[in-house]
Order: sequence, then C-alpha cells, then structure tokens
Amino acid sequence: MINTYIFDTTMSISYIQDIINNAYKIERYNQFGEERFTFLFKPGEYSLSIPMGFYTSIYGLGKSPEDVIITGEAVYSEPYLDNNNSTCNFWRSIENITIKPDSGKMLWAVSQACPFRRVKVIGDLVLHKENGWASGGFIADSIITGQVDSGSQQQWYTRNSQWNNWTGYNWNMFFQGVINSPDGSWPEIPYTSIDSVPVVKEKPYIYMDKMENYFVYIPPLKKKTKGVSWNDSDYGESIPLSDFYIADFKKDSAETINMALALGKNLIFTPGIYNLLETIYINNPSTIVLGLGYATLNGCNGQNIMEVADADGIIISGILFEAGEKNSNKMLEVGKEGCSHLHIDNPIVLHDLVFRIGGLNIGNATIALEINSNNVIGDHFWIWRADHGINKSVGWEINKSDYGIIINGDDVTIYGLFVEHFQKYNTLWNGERGQMYFYQCEFAYDVPDNGWKDGEINGYSAYKVSENVKNHLAMGLGMYSVFNNPNIEVHSAISSPVGEGIIFKNMLTVHLRNGKIKHIFNELGNSVDNNNKKSILSQYSPG
Repeated sequence: MINTYIFDTTMSISYIQDIINNAYKIERYNQFGEERFTFLFKPGEYSLSIPMGFYTSIYGLGKSPEDVIITGEAVYSEPYLDNNNSTCNFWRSIENITIKPDSGKMLWAVSQACPFRRVKVIGDLVLHKENGWASGGFIADSIITGQVDSGSQQQWYTRNSQWNNWTGYNWNMFFQGVINSPDGSWPEIPYTSIDSVPVVKEKPYIYMDKMENYFVYIPPLKKKTKGVSWNDSDYGESIPLSDFYIADFKKDSAETINMALALGKNLIFTPGIYNLLETIYINNPSTIVLGLGYATLNGCNGQNIMEVADADGIIISGILFEAGEKNSNKMLEVGKEGCSHLHIDNPIVLHDLVFRIGGLNIGNATIALEINSNNVIGDHFWIWRADHGINKSVGWEINKSDYGIIINGDDVTIYGLFVEHFQKYNTLWNGERGQMYFYQCEFAYDVPDNGWKDGEINGYSAYKVSENVKNHLAMGLGMYSVFNNPNIEVHSAISSPVGEGIIFKNMLTVHLRNGKIKHIFNELGNSVDNNNKKSILSQYSPG
C-alpha cells in the first residue's frame, strides 16, 4: 500500500516524525495533487508534531479514541493561503484518536471536506487562525474538554458531540445532539440547536484487538441520540479484515474489484487515484465499502462511477468521486430509479463522500449523486463543481454539471450537506418526508449572463423541493452569491411547495460578490445585492 503507514510505540519518534515531515512537504501546497497519505497509529501514546496537509488522514487503531494519544505539538491544520486564509483547506481528516497538545490548544483551521470524527481533544479546539477567512466544517462523535472557538468560520455543523463551551458565530452554526450547545438562537444569533439526532449509524472504523488482529467495527443503528457513541462500542458488529478485499490503485481495476465484490467480499480502498474504465457495482446486502486517505475513484470512460443496489445495510464511506472528461450521467447512483423497497431497520448509509467535477482535470457529470432508495442516511457530503483548479479544468463550458444531488427516495435523512456551483439545481428533492439538517451552498461563480433561467424564472434555486412533495423538513440553510457577472439575478434561493407538511427553519442568504438573490424562500425574505449583504428568514411553516 503506497503512502500508507502503520506506526506503533516500539518505533523511534524521530523515524515517525521524519515520515510525517516528508509527507507534509509534499502535501502542504498540493491542493490538486495526486499524492495521498494515510497514517494509522496502534494503541499507545506518541509525542509528535503532525501538520495536516492536503489528502492526509490520520486514524487511531484502538477500539476507543482514548486508546491512541498524540501529545507534543500534536495535530494541527495551518491556513493554506496568505493572510491566515483557510477557505481552501480541503481534503484532510482525523478519526478515532485523542489529541493532547502541550499548548492546551489544537488549531484546526479548515473548510469543506475535512471530517473530524471520534476525536477527543484534551484542551481547546480553535477553528481559525487569527480570524483569517474560513469556510468549514464538520464535527461528529467527538469530545473537546475545553472550549471550541469558531472565530471567523462562516458556518459549521456539529453532531453527537460535547464540549465545555462554544464561542463565536458568523452566518450559520448548527448543533445537533450536542451536550453543552451554546445559548442563543435565530435571528439574533445564528445558532440552530436541536436536542437529539433522529436516526444515525456512525461511520465504520478499523481497529486491532489485544492479539493485534485487525477488524472493521460497524456501529449499530441508533435513534434519538445525544452525545458520543463510544460507550456503545460493544453493541455493533466487528468484521475481520480478512473479509475485506484490500484494493490498491497500482494494480486494481473496476474488473478486479467487481470480481471480489461478486464473491461476497467487503471492500477497502487504500489511498490513491483509481482510474476506472467501468462501473463499480455494489450489489450484495450489508456490503461495507470504506475508503482510506481520500481514495479517489476517477470515471475515465463516461460511465457511472459506482452503482449501489437497493439492498439492506450497504455502507459507503470515505471516498472522493472524480468526474472524467467524458460525461458521466451519474457519479454515484444509490438504488435504481423507481425502486420501492423500505429499509427502515437496516438502511443504506453514506458517510464522508466528496464529489469533484473539475479542479484537477476537466470533468463532466450530469448528476453527481442520485439517491433513489428509501430510508437512506447521508452523513456529511461535499459535492463540488470546481470554481478554481489547474490544467484549464474550470469554466462554464469546460466542467459541466447540472445537478449536485437529486433525492428521489422517500424518508431520506441528511446531516451536513455542502453542495456548490452547479449549473442548474444544486439540490433537487423529489422524495417524500425528507429531512435535511444543515445546508451550505454557493451559487455557480461563472454563470455567463442573465439568460440563466428556470423556465420564465430568473436563475435556478440552490435548494429545490418538487411541487408534488407534501412533507419536507429542512433546517439551517445558508446560500451565498459569488457571481462573476454583475447582471445575474436569482429569484429565490429556495423554491418549494407550501402546505401543512412543509417546514423550513433558519435560512439566510449572503451577498459576497455581484448579482442579486431576490428572495430566500419562494417570495419571502429580503433581497441581497451590493446594497444589502445579508438577509435572514427564521421560518416557513403553515400557520
């Protein structure tokens, strides 16, 4: 496995530190590079300095996050751009580990696609550096013993966690199932606090037992939860690593991967870019697919990159889907159109999925993610039609994509949905009884002129609920205009039917550059433009 390192306490700290330092030299400025690094730590304590660059992930191999402790300067993410700007600090992650910095503070200046899961921070957590710009972020199943300082972060979503206290806000801060969530509420303070999480299945993780046998732990499905899941780690399922096919981008193709899946294997993608000429098919119920270190699936032949059957218990976690130059109709399809099975007790679950159209290379995809199955749980997505990149890979006629996510299934629940810059709807929700907790969206920068219309209506809404939907709940939605063309006007950031079952709460629009968003929800909410930079709407609900 290239650039995958397993460390234990018998190794010299200088040896481990040299490997980490060499990786950071490659990844510090490597926003669109092809290198990937994964560091896995066996149980024990390590005194290290671990700066987190692009495409870098660290994992503890204990059953509990408290089994692996990093002290010293510990783990930190510095801003990538000048002036302490971390708005491009993407694609780095920490899971299942304890961070105990000697300074008492952990710097985690990040933006999108940087999951922070099953982490214990002994001390404070700082989400910015000296109030430089930042556009994060996501925390789940974590404990911070001190204070979380969000500072200049534009928005943040936290689920099933706890801390001593939280300070700071900007546009849209969301706390769900969090112990000691901060006081304050819309519209005076942009906090959305919900006491519990309706249904969740935490992300699988690799651990080793006392005999140094490796397993993948599958947490149980839980309902109405608050706080971390660590005390329930004996109630899920442990699957031996021998039940997994370990894919290697240097030797594996879609054909070899599909053969292993057909034989009933689960699947782990080790770090690297997999240039695929065929679709990967996940057909067997309860199949676990786990990517390490931003394993990247590149659709090179215009095919759908991955298709997931409408079957119980499938889990897809930790993968970056990359669009190829030949247009893919769908990068990831979950269930076929028209499927109707119910998965109430054993749902399909998707964690930490990233979709990228353009940026590294020219990419085209009509739809990034389509969910057709019912009862799916989505837990942290960044779906990105690139607004910047290398290799002349970005432009209205270069990296084309109509839709970020389309949800056709009923009873789909999504936590932490970041979706940006698509050429039609960023999000299109056709299924009944959908629940969406926290939404962040920038409209496409590069809309060429004001002929950008949805029929006779100016612009495409960032969030669209279809007219036939009777029941939908969405909370904590922030939608931002960053148009290059000053003449662009969007009629409404959110378009939805209205009625007894339609509930939207805590919505805002922000004008960052050019153009105009006339309304927030249908005809409600003040416009944002050069004269009015922000507009807030507390709720739409009948009565």
